[in-house]
Amino acid sequence: MRSGNEPVTARSPLRLRFWLSLWGLIWAAAGTVAFVLAGRPGWAAACGAVVLLAAVDLAVVLHHIHQGPHYQPGPDIPPYEPPHH
Repeated sequence: MRSGNEPVTARSPLRLRFWLSLWGLIWAAAGTVAFVLAGRPGWAAACGAVVLLAAVDLAVVLHHIHQGPHYQPGPDIPPYEPPHH
């Protein structure tokens, strides 16, 4: 329910989440390569799991960004009256 006191300048955290996911993806991929070269398969598998998680998160974030803004009533629409029970 819209109360009318939502922040006018609210920002979506999707761009920050995109950059953090990308940063994690790069570092986890580098860690995977480094641990494979060092002969540490357990740590390489752990970093590989983080690569998969970061890649899935990045795909979800990009999907949400490409969806665009969802409809929100503008400031000219008055807030809804709360239900009176």
